[in-house]
Amino acid sequence: MNPSDDFKRAYRNLSVAQLYEEALRRREAQLSHTGALVAYTGRYTGRSPQDKFIVKEPSSANNIWWGAVNQPLSTSQFENLYGRLCDYLKTKELFVQDLSVCTVPRYRIPIRVITEYAWHSLFARNLFIRASDSSNPQITVICAPNFHADPKRDGTRSETFIVLHPQKKLILIGGTQYAGEIKKSVFTLLNYLLPQQNILPMHCSANLGPDGDTALFFGLSGTGKTTLSTNPHRPLIGDDEHGWSDDGIFNFEGGCYAKVIQLREESEPEIYRAVQRFGSLVENVPLDPQTRVLNFDDASITENTRAAYPIEFLPRFVPEGAGPHPRTIFFLSYDAFGVLPPISRLSPDQVITYFLLGYTAKVAGTERGVVAPTATFSACFGAPFWPLPPQTYATMLRKRLAQHRVDVWLLNTGILGEPGSPRISIAHTRALLRAALNGSFRETSFEEDRYFGLRYPARCAEAPQLIMNPQHAWKDQKAYQEAAQQLAERFAQQINSSGGTE
Repeated sequence: MNPSDDFKRAYRNLSVAQLYEEALRRREAQLSHTGALVAYTGRYTGRSPQDKFIVKEPSSANNIWWGAVNQPLSTSQFENLYGRLCDYLKTKELFVQDLSVCTVPRYRIPIRVITEYAWHSLFARNLFIRASDSSNPQITVICAPNFHADPKRDGTRSETFIVLHPQKKLILIGGTQYAGEIKKSVFTLLNYLLPQQNILPMHCSANLGPDGDTALFFGLSGTGKTTLSTNPHRPLIGDDEHGWSDDGIFNFEGGCYAKVIQLREESEPEIYRAVQRFGSLVENVPLDPQTRVLNFDDASITENTRAAYPIEFLPRFVPEGAGPHPRTIFFLSYDAFGVLPPISRLSPDQVITYFLLGYTAKVAGTERGVVAPTATFSACFGAPFWPLPPQTYATMLRKRLAQHRVDVWLLNTGILGEPGSPRISIAHTRALLRAALNGSFRETSFEEDRYFGLRYPARCAEAPQLIMNPQHAWKDQKAYQEAAQQLAERFAQQINSSGGTE
């Protein structure tokens, strides 16, 4: 299916420089002093999960995890919306990029991205793999921010829509300028398609050690997934989306989509330099009107400031975008309550429990209405992107862990101690990672937490000043006990409400 055949006024496969020219000429974006293109997404500075729908059609209806995450749209509503969208786009100049997803040739899928904005075309070019069979795209994405749905006619919640048709492999996006919808809707469709080939899709980053040991990093936004996987001593396989096949790990994408709020060159030099160059696309970061210098500390537009750049902008990456079966997996959780150990080694049953919990915490001030730390759960560390029931992915993970010798660690990237305590430093977190990866913890005794049953190393030789027992970080022991008990109860409630861990 090639919808772009009907769109004759289309710029096809423009280069980065050409897309810059078009975006600037149309006043869609601005230029920073380092050469990055800077765009603003208007009303929507993040995803609109309540406006995402999956077409309920016979070939997939019985398999989809219907509910608040995956809302149904009828085939007649889809056809009506699609028809009106096509009529609208026939009058517009459009941008078409022929790309692909899945780095391993055996699983590679050609993808066509059709956009109303030039900067969205650059986003797609940066994020996906820049090679494709343009004559036969298997997935098509159409993104038209200025076209709005009619909720009464189209069955949508609002004028904004993200609609996936599993059988046609067609994605429609409208009413929002947030470019991340393009990336995450493709990920969602892959999460439906790839399990049919016995591939476990994962919302994680991955890197490769000097001995060929792959490490995976699962985590929700703000937990440090991109930061910790970007390591000068371990080339990056990919920063966000991967598949685990019978042959090993492979990246779905060809670029990175990094969160850049409070980005610092001294703490994250590789990402900082990748963002600050020609070809990178920066979203919603305030720009000085005179000097054109980006202010990464300014969250006046949103905390969710982002940058999209090709993976080759990093100094060390794996060109093949693939690696062997992982030896080590990290689950990253930002614990704002200060009661989880800095690092814990998980048993096989705990792995599945924490995988299905997908725990992190929202911190006061990061979202409107959040005035105190709030526990957040997202199944498999990415509930909005799973079209199949979470137990499907958990079962696939359990089988792979049983087949391969994998150490799984729960890493607290939040705080340790009373509310208001500083976040565990990146230096200390990286020391914990090194110790887990190089086997140093094998020489260390372990202790067990009484509230969560987590076993954690008694010490870390590379960070001797770091407190490993969270209880010892609290002056008020009664307050610690109450906080730990409350979080443990939230975990139990979440497990019970989701019908167990498997």
